[in-house]
Amino acid sequence: MNLIERAGLAALHRLDPETAHGLSLKALNAGLVPLPGVVTSPRLACTVAGMTLANPVGLAAGFDKNATALAALARSGFGFLEVGAATPLAQPGNPKPRLFRLSEDHAAINRFGFNNDGMQTIAERLAKRPRSLPIGLNLGANKTSPDRAADFAHVLAVCGPHVDFATVNVSSPNTEKLRDLQGAEALSALLARVMEVREALASPIPVFLKIAPDLTSDEVAEIGDIALAAGLAGIIATNTTLSREGLKSASRSEMGGLSGAPLFEKSTRVLAQLSQATQGRLPLIGVGGISTPEQAYAKIRAGASAVQLYTAMVYQGIGLAARIAHGLDALLAKDGFASVADATGTGRADWL
Repeated sequence: MNLIERAGLAALHRLDPETAHGLSLKALNAGLVPLPGVVTSPRLACTVAGMTLANPVGLAAGFDKNATALAALARSGFGFLEVGAATPLAQPGNPKPRLFRLSEDHAAINRFGFNNDGMQTIAERLAKRPRSLPIGLNLGANKTSPDRAADFAHVLAVCGPHVDFATVNVSSPNTEKLRDLQGAEALSALLARVMEVREALASPIPVFLKIAPDLTSDEVAEIGDIALAAGLAGIIATNTTLSREGLKSASRSEMGGLSGAPLFEKSTRVLAQLSQATQGRLPLIGVGGISTPEQAYAKIRAGASAVQLYTAMVYQGIGLAARIAHGLDALLAKDGFASVADATGTGRADWL
């Protein structure tokens, strides 16, 4: 981490977390943060669900909810970006405060509740997006919607023409009863509607499903079967957790989803279970608790074709993406892997 980034993080950590997050996006757009540009190598370059990535390190949804900093983020060392979640109608989300740093645990708790500017505004921004790397959108549903399944399909219809992939997010714990849509019958019906819209797009895009870490192994296997039957491009494992096991920070009892370091083992275990259940038939993206190249590598060896970051950047800055990509390249070389694909799943048994 360079001195500018270190000083900026120190200043931001003196502020309310949500205020600090908004300022970090403004700093990116203002060019106040040194950006490394594209990070790639023959080992890092890969293809996931038909998308060509310079490297397998992506930005997770939630960092740039409203697609306001795409140009800067495209120069931040990531191989791909995911923005959102977007809902049909703009909504304010849950009352503040709703974001909490758990510094002792290198974690965060949020209960945002899909606050966003709405699909029409976000679609307009995505239409002007940079084309230097794949950019996807996390699809959400309005809190007051009488038909949440229809919401996901509606957002895809409006925003789908402007993105390279989309993610169905039924795993956020911050919209009441949203996780109920992970049940077999409800999930199958929802995905059928989304895939119908996907097929109607002028250029159909890959659709992923993002799942929760708070699932049994049987539930994970069932979701894998449903995803395969629906024709999904892949699964993102995982979203935040409701667990509070082992936390030390004062804010540990706040309601919402926990992300960051404490999620690493839980999310990687679900990833490995999903990899075993699907036997390589679906690309998997590993997310949850990654803060080092070694942890990104562990996710890949557990079964991921690519990974995503978010919370660790709160503590290590935007330069973390490039550092992890470079470190991952070195780890692949050390173990004699010619590509990310060659390493994918080679350590799955360690997590089962």
